[in-house]
Amino acid sequence: MKVFTTDKIRNVVVLGHSGAGKSSLVAAMNGIAAGAKRVTEPVATTQTTVLPILWEDHKINILDTPGSADFVGEIEEAVSAADAAVIVISGKNGVENGTRRAWKLCDQYHLPRIVYVSDMDIDDVSYKNVVLQLQEMYGKCIAPFHLPIRENGQFVGYVNVIQQRAKRWQDDGTVAKCDVPDYSEENLEIYREALMEAVAETSDEFLDRYFNGETFSENEIRQALRYNVAEGSIVPVMMGSNLLGRGMYTLMVDIIKYLPAPDQRTCAGINATTNEVFQADYNFSKPKSAYVFKTIVDPFIGKYSLIKVQSGVIKADDVLYNHHKSQEVRGGKLYVMSGTKAEEVAELHAGDIGALSKVAGLQTTDSLSTKANPILYIRTTISTPYCAMRYQALDPKEEEKVTQSLHKLAEEDLTLRVVNDSECRQTLLYGISEQHLAAVGERLKAKYNVEMKLSKPKVAYRETVQGTSDVEYKHKKQSGGHGQYGHVKIKISPSGDLTTPYEFEETVVGGAVPKNFFPAVEKGIQEGTQSGPLAGYPVVGVHVNLYDGSYHSVDSSEAAFKTAATMALRDGIMKAKPVLLEPIASMRVVAPEEQVGDVMGELSKRRAKIIGMNPQDDGTQFVDAEIPYATLYGIGTTLHSLTGGSATYSYEFLKYEAAPEGTKPEQEA
Repeated sequence: MKVFTTDKIRNVVVLGHSGAGKSSLVAAMNGIAAGAKRVTEPVATTQTTVLPILWEDHKINILDTPGSADFVGEIEEAVSAADAAVIVISGKNGVENGTRRAWKLCDQYHLPRIVYVSDMDIDDVSYKNVVLQLQEMYGKCIAPFHLPIRENGQFVGYVNVIQQRAKRWQDDGTVAKCDVPDYSEENLEIYREALMEAVAETSDEFLDRYFNGETFSENEIRQALRYNVAEGSIVPVMMGSNLLGRGMYTLMVDIIKYLPAPDQRTCAGINATTNEVFQADYNFSKPKSAYVFKTIVDPFIGKYSLIKVQSGVIKADDVLYNHHKSQEVRGGKLYVMSGTKAEEVAELHAGDIGALSKVAGLQTTDSLSTKANPILYIRTTISTPYCAMRYQALDPKEEEKVTQSLHKLAEEDLTLRVVNDSECRQTLLYGISEQHLAAVGERLKAKYNVEMKLSKPKVAYRETVQGTSDVEYKHKKQSGGHGQYGHVKIKISPSGDLTTPYEFEETVVGGAVPKNFFPAVEKGIQEGTQSGPLAGYPVVGVHVNLYDGSYHSVDSSEAAFKTAATMALRDGIMKAKPVLLEPIASMRVVAPEEQVGDVMGELSKRRAKIIGMNPQDDGTQFVDAEIPYATLYGIGTTLHSLTGGSATYSYEFLKYEAAPEGTKPEQEA
């Protein structure tokens, strides 16, 4: 592939709600750039793909993302590598939760954006309603560039609001000038006014002229738009039909015209040697550096580390330095990815996106530079996975293969974690949601030809005592030669500390139990707390006092006293009001204010204790609660259903507390 200089590159992430038409838009753009007149509808994506589109001597690196929040890690990786965004909104469905999430991400990463309204070929779609929704939510920055022309229910052309001229699509895919239809004049005036207001807001001079009733020339409008769209203070709204391939031409022209090249953006790292800020700013003349924003691991095509060049020019066979691993790596061949296809390229200039193949030890969010100038970039913050499910190989013989394959998938997907829970004797898979984990199962089968089954995880209960007891146990055995003799008397009570298994003290007087057997007694207590007598869970919060006992000068041994202590402990716990403890999580749910009531109702059903609520400036509320781990299973799916996907949640371990009477842990396994 041809090498592109920084000023000829645009890195654009395509965002929006699931089903809004992102992938079909990308396919249509690619088709038009390649000379095709119509495109086929692609399948929904669950992974970010990079597609370079060559247009008007520029390269537009499109990062096509999933729409579902279940694959938020893929979206976050793509956004970290983008310099601008196209937010796709279905004209049929209007602004959705995925639209709001996309807008919030763009704000978080300071990305300029264009809004593209799809589905304009559907007769009853209202472009006007979408514009009004956007203006109501985001204010005067919304600047509609076009409005549709319809005839007999067909989407046949558009009016350019800046030029106040109309164009109609021809059978060969080109456009021809036409008169603005009479029925469009009113909307043109409304949109023109909205555009002028957005332009006026860009400077004090323009604002004064606007209020004085002056008009702006087309040249003034375009100059203001070029600066302010790239800066993010104006958001153009465009439209089209992905199915008919209409609207992509003007979209690609305006991406190049209005969205920034990488060298119009800033980026900085830290020099690991001097600890000084390295202002990379996608400057090709500075020392070379790059950031790994995504990893692809595939049994057929191998491993590719997707990079964005932050500074300098990276060439094939360059020796690069990974400071995180203190490792020099020879990059070998350089590639440009187009979906899963890799095409060789001689070099990548600052701001461009490419890939390195089979670089050992290189991971997503690592930085690359030179050893003489080691640069570290801030690692992208990837959402933490909170949905846990137990996994097992469908074929027990493939247990190890399943685990190894899952680790490979986790190298690609940073929201996937494989955890060996030795306490509950289970292997856990953490993801964003049950839907995410189900998709992981499908990828596991497709990529590595192994299958797993997912189930509800076991809960790590504990046992403790709420009362006191005074017990003794005499371990006595005679079987030829030396026998076994150990006799202990212990008092058991709550220690008040549920973070440690036991506290041990001895108050033996008169040598009833010789001091040299005290460590054996404590060893017996220690082993006894590993599996409690109530339900086999670890014991915590128990105070044990060895106060008396007896011994035999010949038959007593450490093993005998250890056994006596363990048996006495079991008896003592059962006589000291034993209770099952369940783990409690500190949880936060973020939901729109109007849906907080439903969220709180669901939490209450799950035995949660509401601790507080905190309204936020963006119309959401934090709901803080304490909730048993035993009731967490499936909560993400339920909250998603209750709030239409707008709620998020997080939690961390808080404490153990007494489980309700009648709790049967085996049913939770």
